[in-house]
Amino acid sequence: MEEFKSCLEKQENILKLFKDCTTADKLYTQIIELGKKQQKLPKSIKIPENKISGCQSQVFLEVIFKEGLIFFNAEADAMISAGLAYLVTAVYSGEPPEALLKCPPTYLKKLGLEGALTPGRSNGLSAIFTRMQQEALKVLVSCQ
Repeated sequence: MEEFKSCLEKQENILKLFKDCTTADKLYTQIIELGKKQQKLPKSIKIPENKISGCQSQVFLEVIFKEGLIFFNAEADAMISAGLAYLVTAVYSGEPPEALLKCPPTYLKKLGLEGALTPGRSNGLSAIFTRMQQEALKVLVSCQ
């Protein structure tokens, strides 16, 4: 895992953000705060091909591959969804595509999201991460 040190460090940084979140309400509040950090995506990105299916709200994902690294930007129309997208895009953006396949998001389980999120929100988070993995695979296959 040494090759994905920055991915692991970013996971630890996310865990630190939630260290005082001892209840589901505090967890949700922190997720919403993270959602407020989302960037607005240009209209040209908000097209059906970039929409994540499986989310309760509309979530769009921009993917940029540059100099061997993959970058993600997401925008959602609900703050909780935006915060959930932030949880994964902040960790994996700027990493080599392989990180999405070899550096699992173990921090999500440590946050206690499974017990706190509704099934719909949990499915949405999973859908965002799965789409990010699919995009990383596309990059890896195209570079062969």
